[in-house]
Amino acid sequence: MWLLLLVLLILILLYRRHRYSLILENLTDKYVFITGCDSGFGNLLAKQLDKRGMKVLAACLTDKGAEELKKETSTRLQTILLDVADSQSVSAAAEWVNGIVRDKGLWGLVNNAGIANPVAPNEWLTKEDFAKILDVNILGLIDVTLKMLPIIRRARGRVVNIASVAGRISLIGGGYCLSKYGVEAFSDSLRREICRFGIKVCIVEPGYFKTLITRPEPHMGKLQYFWEKASDEVRNAYGQQFYKNYSKNLEKNLSDANPKIHLVTDCIEHALTAVHPQTRYSTGLDAKLFFLPLSYCPSAVADYFLLQK
Repeated sequence: MWLLLLVLLILILLYRRHRYSLILENLTDKYVFITGCDSGFGNLLAKQLDKRGMKVLAACLTDKGAEELKKETSTRLQTILLDVADSQSVSAAAEWVNGIVRDKGLWGLVNNAGIANPVAPNEWLTKEDFAKILDVNILGLIDVTLKMLPIIRRARGRVVNIASVAGRISLIGGGYCLSKYGVEAFSDSLRREICRFGIKVCIVEPGYFKTLITRPEPHMGKLQYFWEKASDEVRNAYGQQFYKNYSKNLEKNLSDANPKIHLVTDCIEHALTAVHPQTRYSTGLDAKLFFLPLSYCPSAVADYFLLQK
């Protein structure tokens, strides 16, 4: 009996492996629009897809980012400046894409643009500090998606949203985890709504990876700034030792982050090029073996492990 179950399990795994290994034909005819291509995942993905011969439409926040990307890619790749938090900029980008792809439609939209800072205990932050992240990571993502959907529908294409393990279990204070929970929720509802049009929605959930933030903001990332800005009552309540420990743990987590960001871009590439893409891609051993299993545990168990970090 057990042997039969083992054989059945192996056959299922082999079938899944074969199913996910099937790649689409005519990839060189397909257009992909990627946000946040100045650095990090978006920058590497744009180069990766360009090498595969796909027609990459890369959105960068800065002129410098766009120029450097064009120097490292083929003439197929085209760039545009885009601030996903600016609805007029998003509308202009949608018109630009529409003018390029025309009746062919847009095969892939990769919502990659995002920021992580400011990161600090929630009580040290203001509503405006949360809004900075939410405007980019979730409201900007929604705006881009809604304005690109009519173009994607023509190609019966793909939407790939970059979430995080922090969208499964809240790891830090500030707006980052809130925004990634929002990406998960928006992606789930969108997938069910638009599957009738042949459009697939995929979520990529990276663990801790070293990436560059392409949206500089005054004081962003400087924990000391938010500590000193907090009221006397708050600083007295938390104490100097808490601030030092929090700062030390934050620096350690960043230094321990995985530098192999190609693991993430490989998942995004599969979501865009596979005949049968996965609904979710969890990237990195920490995501697969620690954070995701932890997200299914009772809150008391998750609290115990996360309070040790």
